[in-house]
Amino acid sequence: MTTLDINGSAARVDAAADTPLLWVLRDELQLTGTKYGCGQGLCGACTVHLAGQPVRSCITPLAAAVGKKIVTIEGIGQGRAAQAVLESWKRLDVVQCGYCQPGQIMGAVALLEKNPKPSDADIDAAMGGNLCRCGTYVRIRAAIHAAAQALA
Repeated sequence: MTTLDINGSAARVDAAADTPLLWVLRDELQLTGTKYGCGQGLCGACTVHLAGQPVRSCITPLAAAVGKKIVTIEGIGQGRAAQAVLESWKRLDVVQCGYCQPGQIMGAVALLEKNPKPSDADIDAAMGGNLCRCGTYVRIRAAIHAAAQALA
């Protein structure tokens, strides 16, 4: 058994050390907000925060998460940046099909926690690895700017 710190609570899981964190979250802990996309860390749908950094949970082994704080989309709403992002996402109606949005939101929160006044280039660099097949990139960028203004 392995104990993980997920969304501020201890969770015990029975999985091999090389099991991708995504499958531990979804299958062992029923935290299904984190999505499976490409399975190769290329699309960002599976983004979670590990020790405050956005990581692709589909390529992060369980062993790499032990002893570190894990935050999923289910637990992201606690911080000021997260609240600003969630509010701007709703206000600007960012979501289209919604599949990629948990990963997009995790990426946006990580960006604003590191850089509260991002430029368009900063947003493009930070969010470039999060793909949206619906093409909501313009609304995502606008929502990040709106969240940044709310944090100012």
